Amino acid sequence: MNLPWERLDVVTWSWQKALGGEGAHGMLALSPRSIERLETHRPGWPIPKLLRLTEQGKLIEGLFRGESINTPSQLCVEDALDALIWAEEIGGLPAMIRRTEASYAALANWVAHTPWVGYLAADDAVRSHVSVCLVLVAPWYQALTAADQDAAARRLAGLLAAEDVAYDIDANPSAPPGLRIWCGATVEESDIRALLPWLDWAHGVVEREYAGAGAPRSQGANALADELRPAG
Repeated sequence: MNLPWERLDVVTWSWQKALGGEGAHGMLALSPRSIERLETHRPGWPIPKLLRLTEQGKLIEGLFRGESINTPSQLCVEDALDALIWAEEIGGLPAMIRRTEASYAALANWVAHTPWVGYLAADDAVRSHVSVCLVLVAPWYQALTAADQDAAARRLAGLLAAEDVAYDIDANPSAPPGLRIWCGATVEESDIRALLPWLDWAHGVVEREYAGAGAPRSQGANALADELRPAG
């Protein structure tokens, strides 16, 4: 995404999210103002060595030149470099942003025409176009208890995983029940478009299971899924 760099003092991002790489590794960008703060602020508690960015009141500049406190996996580093080479080959940051916005536009158009789903972040000005969080707003869903709402949303995501359509798209455990759709540059717009009828399918299955019952019916679930499954 385009970021207002002139307004940002600290920016972090992960290789896993931004480039489809390995987890546990991240990047940190600091503004001159944040560096000044680091060099003048004296915390009232010990800072673990792994998290220290200053030494004797000065920024540890070597950390931003490739030095490391703990040795990272070189295989993960090579994987990140390979991803950057791919990004450069397809047109660099502008091309990556275009890919993200194209996928988000496809998803947003579907949301605009789908009455059972809405955005967790209602205001587009503060909504991520990369990790798009959705909530169920259908009347049948709103009538459920909080526990059943959580179970129904996870059932929806589970159906898609069972069909090898999408994995790990249920909401973060600390967030309201719903779905997370990744529209980042490492995803093809065609894959987002292919997902959309499956989302409607999964919703149809879960609605039939829960609506008017307060809990899923245990019998006939497979037959129902087959009945509503998208063609092809």
